[in-house]
Amino acid sequence: MKTNLASTAQSAAATTNDIRPIKAPVAISNEWVWLWSALAAALLIALAASAWLWWRKQSGLRPPIPVVPPHVRAKQKLAEALAFISEPNKFCTRVADTIRVYLEERFHLRAPERTTEEFLVELQSSRHLTRDQKQTLGDFLQSCDLVKFARFEPTESGLRQLHDAALRLVDETQFDPLSVPAAGPSAGAATPPPVGPSAPLSPPPLPEPEIANRKS
Repeated sequence: MKTNLASTAQSAAATTNDIRPIKAPVAISNEWVWLWSALAAALLIALAASAWLWWRKQSGLRPPIPVVPPHVRAKQKLAEALAFISEPNKFCTRVADTIRVYLEERFHLRAPERTTEEFLVELQSSRHLTRDQKQTLGDFLQSCDLVKFARFEPTESGLRQLHDAALRLVDETQFDPLSVPAAGPSAGAATPPPVGPSAPLSPPPLPEPEIANRKS
């Protein structure tokens, strides 16, 4: 009896020693996973390339931004300045600044950065304007300075004369003058009419302010 019990105990001990802990599951590689990952990456790249090509095509189809000529911008600003005709200082400042910017854009004259005196000195050596236009421009800028700095208050009629002078200056200088042949007309030929305005730009200047008219 004892022998059987001992044998049973030994068998149980041997069986217990044979039990081992459960191992973690082993990952089995799946080739389909790699295939789907590669296809997804290729699809994303194709979509990005298509979007970039579409954007380039749309950018090429956009109409170019039109370039507004200097004389068109100047006339627009002069028209806007009329809203301030009841305020002489603001009106003359806007009109004078518009003409200065126009001359810089049209003829590359550094008008905005200089005082009236400095600009008029430089203007004398310029060949872009005629002598009458230079004289009229000088009178125009000096009349504006009287309103801006000397506190001279002209009438509305005088301000409109300044505005008309600015418009005529832009009209006369917005295009390059036509070249005239050096040879004169043959004998007996009719003289062609002059090109451009029939009369030089000569707006009536503002009256010279009296000392009493200036505000202290």
